[in-house]
Amino acid sequence: TGAQQELADALGLTKAPRRIEGFDISNTQGLLSVASMVVFIDGIPAKKEYRHFRIKTVAGADDFASMNEVVGRRFARAMAEDEQERWPMPDLALIDGGPEQLRFAREAMLAAGADVPMFGLAERLEEIWLPGSKTPVVLDRHSPALHLVQRIRDESHRFAITHHRKLRGKASARSRLEEVAGIGPTRRRALFAHFRTMQAIREATPEELAAVKGMSAAAAQNLYTALRQTTPQKPPSA
Repeated sequence: TGAQQELADALGLTKAPRRIEGFDISNTQGLLSVASMVVFIDGIPAKKEYRHFRIKTVAGADDFASMNEVVGRRFARAMAEDEQERWPMPDLALIDGGPEQLRFAREAMLAAGADVPMFGLAERLEEIWLPGSKTPVVLDRHSPALHLVQRIRDESHRFAITHHRKLRGKASARSRLEEVAGIGPTRRRALFAHFRTMQAIREATPEELAAVKGMSAAAAQNLYTALRQTTPQKPPSA
């Protein structure tokens, strides 16, 4: 498309990028840090190609180190022979952030043995940063190329935030279950394996709860009673 060619010209690429991947980090005060990878092919979101990453090696809210870990893992998979079909190499990578975020991401990619064009998009002024550059590339705010990279950045942000909220909800539900007498990690896992969602657990009868592998009648009754106490009751209709 014209946007892809305009972006190629702005970044100094020899050809318009077909597959562009965007990366973003999401955390709440360093808890449950996650990252997203979104994929646009010919300017269109390829949602089946999207990926989430749980941060494994970084303690606390360190977005630079988190981005380094995630980008390294992504490109390591692209370089692995048994993963190349599932993790094809992109033509261009977009990092949500400025020069420092970009530097950490690029170092990880190079360490994995890959060398793909990569740039950062700093949100405050929508500046494009290239590796090693001391000054940003500023596209016209009506530019199709800028609109394309903004869409990719916004989609990577949305995808990361949505997954992060889902994980926070699951963590909260699990901690509530473990506060119930007789419900430890093993029974908690069995309950989620059986019912799949917290809502389904809330709606189960004591008999249905007791039927879960490893549950006792007493633990089932305790859980049933505890969930009745913590579930908000609907107000009576007028």
